[in-house]
Amino acid sequence: MTIKKELQQKEPEEQGMKISKEEARDIIKGSCGNFVSVRFVKKDGSIRNLNGRIGVYKSQYAPLKNVGLKYNPNDYGLVSIFDVQKKAYRMVNINTLSQLKVNGKIYTT
Repeated sequence: MTIKKELQQKEPEEQGMKISKEEARDIIKGSCGNFVSVRFVKKDGSIRNLNGRIGVYKSQYAPLKNVGLKYNPNDYGLVSIFDVQKKAYRMVNINTLSQLKVNGKIYTT
């Protein structure tokens, strides 16, 4: 068996402290620019892991256009996170969030 297959089979479901969706949003927003990892369900039903930061206002990869959003993400249960792997801003739906990792602490919702 190859190492890649062993790693895929040994991916354990890490359990952390149980929190509410509102607490998860507050923890993400209170991360003060530290890296966060989130696991959530996308609109198409697939599970996505995202590593990113909040508070990224300037990036050579995804420059802001000083236009702003035409809606309030809080009204829709969304949080904006800068995805460091795709080098772009992503909206994470707090209602479909299943796991959150900040400062080495794991939380589940």
